[in-house]
Amino acid sequence: MRLHLLNRVALAVHRMLHTPSSLQSGVQSYTMNEGHSHLHISDVRNKLREIVGVSTNWSDHQQAMIDRTTLSSLLANRQEDLPSRRIKDSYVEILLPLGSQPILREKYLNVHNSVRFGRILEDLDSIGVLICYSHTKSDSHRRSPLSIVTALVDKIDMRRNIIHPDCDIKFTGNVSWVGKTSMEVKMHMFQNHNDIYSPVLDATFVMVARDSENKRAAFVNPLIVESPEEEEVFKQGEINKKRRTEISTASLLKVAPTADERKIIHSMFLNTLDSKTVSFRSRFLPPKSVWMEDAKLKGLEICHPQERNIFNRIFGGFLMRKAYELGWANACTYGGSRPYVVAVDDIMFQKPVEIGSLLFLSSQVCYTEGNYIQIRVHSEVFDPSTSHHSTTNIFHFTFFSEKEVPQIVPKTYGESMLYLDGKRHFDLTVKDVSINGSPPA
Repeated sequence: MRLHLLNRVALAVHRMLHTPSSLQSGVQSYTMNEGHSHLHISDVRNKLREIVGVSTNWSDHQQAMIDRTTLSSLLANRQEDLPSRRIKDSYVEILLPLGSQPILREKYLNVHNSVRFGRILEDLDSIGVLICYSHTKSDSHRRSPLSIVTALVDKIDMRRNIIHPDCDIKFTGNVSWVGKTSMEVKMHMFQNHNDIYSPVLDATFVMVARDSENKRAAFVNPLIVESPEEEEVFKQGEINKKRRTEISTASLLKVAPTADERKIIHSMFLNTLDSKTVSFRSRFLPPKSVWMEDAKLKGLEICHPQERNIFNRIFGGFLMRKAYELGWANACTYGGSRPYVVAVDDIMFQKPVEIGSLLFLSSQVCYTEGNYIQIRVHSEVFDPSTSHHSTTNIFHFTFFSEKEVPQIVPKTYGESMLYLDGKRHFDLTVKDVSINGSPPA
């Protein structure tokens, strides 16, 4: 039954990768709100600098961050003191005119003559922050006292894996759920084909609000719903929060694997034992398989001021782009063909990355099935003065290869836990991802 399910998903992905855009656009298309003004993608970061009150100049930027400490008096002591906002108050439309403004293509173009997905991750991160500032804006003061940062990329589901470099793109998004100090943001990306904007991806981010010095949590405006449809959107946000809590509680870093998972690991272990010897130490690699320890790829980034965000830390979108590109390279090396990203999920921003940090990235193939490759990228910063390593992010990417890939095989207990964790992420992706309107399950 599971093989039948995966065959259906693989067929849907294959059709998505190779169906002409003119045919794909007829499957499901969306019309933008023509009455809503569009913000150019290049103006998003400028708008954020204006809201926060910082400069594009490095030295001026540092002084501006010091000046922001005076805004703490504008913070609310209770959420009840803040006016409620509607979903439409935070709605934005952002234009990335790759078709009508060819000068923009150079930044986004990859060697395969399609759009670099890492650049899209950067744009989504900036747009998500702007949406939250639209939700929390106040007419009484020009600069916002809030420091809004990305806490989690809950998931990004691809509706089409090939993004054309010569067609205009639009992003839409709004706040979909609000807690006391956090906000869930829903974003959608569309691309213009024959004057019809067709869906490319759906993204869910979780953002948190902190005080003007980015030291403690700060309250955000409550959200009110005005229709049954908006009520459903808000309820889904509650469901997402509960799901994240359940996944965290069942983490393999906290509890033992389930009985079924233990059987999987033991079966793989038995399949690698040499039947000619009576020894648990004598292991051999089955055909069409790769040891997990041989499926790694590592990288290093020096975090320069150029990659800073509006709060003088390294831009989260930059971290996602670098992690994605390393993961893509690992999937390409492992599968022997061009991989296509199917989903991104559960990117947790555990610690901010300071300017000047040495950032170590480690990519690991942790699970494979059919044409699919599940990649985990671990990032950490290194302090040369103390020789201390600190984890900053964990990234999870699901790729689809053009041909069937070797089975990944763990050798140690730790690798077995990575395998099970990768399988869990993959199973969630197979259940949740919807490709061209044809859900895999």
